[in-house]
Amino acid sequence: MSTKPTVLVTGASSGIGAVYADRFARRGHDLVLVARDVKRLDSLAERLRREAGIAVDVVQADLTQADDLARIETRLREDARIGILVNNAGAALLGRFTDQTPERMADLIGLNVTALTRLAGAVAPRLAASGEGAIVNIGSVVGLAPEFGMSVYGATKAFVLYLSQGLHLELAPSGVYVQAVLPAATRTEIWERSGADVNTMSGVMDTDELVDAALVGFDRRETVTIPPLPDAGQWDSFDAARAAMLPNFAQDHAAERYRTVA
Repeated sequence: MSTKPTVLVTGASSGIGAVYADRFARRGHDLVLVARDVKRLDSLAERLRREAGIAVDVVQADLTQADDLARIETRLREDARIGILVNNAGAALLGRFTDQTPERMADLIGLNVTALTRLAGAVAPRLAASGEGAIVNIGSVVGLAPEFGMSVYGATKAFVLYLSQGLHLELAPSGVYVQAVLPAATRTEIWERSGADVNTMSGVMDTDELVDAALVGFDRRETVTIPPLPDAGQWDSFDAARAAMLPNFAQDHAAERYRTVA
């Protein structure tokens, strides 16, 4: 058993989650792998035990199901070995807002928002009390870009970014690191599941490269990591412009521009 904190990874059976599992295993961390596909989880766990010599627990769970989600919350609250949560499980929803069904939108929000938030909420108090640990939330650049046209999906990822930034402000003084990772298009099965052919798309990053870049940001303790963004100054300027507005929000009266009839 490793002396390093155990890492719990959701959506670990394939794609980004599987690569995170591989990379943390090679860093010497024991793992708790969570996903629906137990056959894939078992295969990944067997390989990582053999190649990295670490302990791996496999937990089959569908995080859109209340009982399964509650089981993972309990594990995060009670297992003191778990010091890092990688909130990776998620889904996409392509197409126009007016073409979506209420059921598909509810499922997407349930996984991308509700499950992610509840799992972070389950582990955060224990990490804060111990004075160490990390929460990694996988968002998307779509959360910054309504122009991409994935309104519901993008809204869930905007939530992930906001939540991560808020948790950073709350938890950093307690020694807990929170990172939001914002990929662009990445070569995962999320596209096939949402009805798109990733092979027809350009500018698609491989999962290995995405996770390796995200872990550079993790080691640097970045609050927001955007692997495809060439110029970090663009994010810094964006965030600084947002922060510059804050003092102007507390006003007794509407701004002059809204008190003048055009």
